[in-house]
Amino acid sequence: MEYESVIHQTIHYIEEHLHEPLTMDEVAQQAGFSKYHFHRIFQEALGMSITEYIRMRRLANASAALLYTDERILDIALYYHFESQEAFTRVFKKCYHLPPGQYRKIMSNVLKQKEESRMEQQVKGWFLSGSDPFNYEMGIDREVVHLGKASGYLKSKTVLDAGNFATMMQQFKADKYIGKRVRLSSFLKTQDVEAFASMWMRVDNASGDVLQFDNMSNRQIKGSTNWGRYSIVLDVPAGSAMISFGIILSGKGQVWADQFTFEEVDESVETTNLEIQGDLMDEPTNLSFEEEI
Repeated sequence: MEYESVIHQTIHYIEEHLHEPLTMDEVAQQAGFSKYHFHRIFQEALGMSITEYIRMRRLANASAALLYTDERILDIALYYHFESQEAFTRVFKKCYHLPPGQYRKIMSNVLKQKEESRMEQQVKGWFLSGSDPFNYEMGIDREVVHLGKASGYLKSKTVLDAGNFATMMQQFKADKYIGKRVRLSSFLKTQDVEAFASMWMRVDNASGDVLQFDNMSNRQIKGSTNWGRYSIVLDVPAGSAMISFGIILSGKGQVWADQFTFEEVDESVETTNLEIQGDLMDEPTNLSFEEEI
């Protein structure tokens, strides 16, 4: 977790300057590292170079602009700092397998048909739970996207107070990761979150007892925030049976998630486990409540 805050700040900086010229030197300088050292840090954390990440973020925003605005393709290309419409078309087609004009025409019709036929959003692999799931909605968003073509979202519908919460989650067997330390990462974005939003992960045994847990209660996300990368690191000890993870929204607002990754890390990466048991005392103490702290 040594460079986690640096990566988070860098992503925030990039998001704020996507419509401006951005160079690797400039990004590394604001992070406080040499260009070559920061390139290694960023590449290791995200699996792509800074330049590639900026290009992919601009392409994702451009794809949304094609579907949800009437802006000319040339204007979209120039706004996101592609040298020409031809250069934009070449890069866009390589990523989305269609030139921008065809993508706009075909995908707009597909989205229109889905909106007209949709009754309730279902998201493959995910389910809605929590204290008041009926007060929330989860679904797929193709307009607010971090990378690629879609993101997942969780938003309030009929929530009255901060005591309501819901989670968009998954569960899977722990067998593959027993004895290992794992890191869950995702990009999150929020809007008008009144209580808090966060990512979470839990490791349970076969009886349902919690062995490891982190819900980012010590680093909650509130209000409206741009895309940021967040991570949870937990051990999967012997006796683990199930791993659960997802995003939480408490109270009113909306949270988007994109690019979840789940990977094994070594012990040099610090765990974020919140269920840390204190040392047991040798004998009971302060039974009359008269001892000072």
